[in-house]
Amino acid sequence: MPRIIGVDIPKEKRIEIALTYLYGIGRTLSNRILKEAGINPDKRAKDLTEEEVSHITNTIQKSGYKVEGDLRREISQNIKRLMDIGSWRGLRHKKGLPVRGQRTRTNARTRKGPRKGGMAVIKKVVDEKKAAPIAKPR
Repeated sequence: MPRIIGVDIPKEKRIEIALTYLYGIGRTLSNRILKEAGINPDKRAKDLTEEEVSHITNTIQKSGYKVEGDLRREISQNIKRLMDIGSWRGLRHKKGLPVRGQRTRTNARTRKGPRKGGMAVIKKVVDEKKAAPIAKPR
């Protein structure tokens, strides 16, 4: 399993796809890096030599792309800055609500987490013998 910038990339996948396992590298950037390093994108990760792996690592570091730890750190600092200055986006981050204007009345479960238990829903069931409805807990 080749290791690039501290991350094990899957050995069975094509190197073009395997590079996308690095945080901050997508398909376009992956192809650009491979072109600069002079490596065939169709090659499997397990078929790479140590020299090719070092070429890829050097290309990523020389070209100044922010990946993995540096990128994560920068993003978290940006969010912390927004929270410190008390901007609207910062407050939404603090409260754990959607930041980019999405609705919250419904469909915000990814940010808000699972539903909280509210009032118990009581289903009214009509008894066969009596006409009066009987409250039955769910």
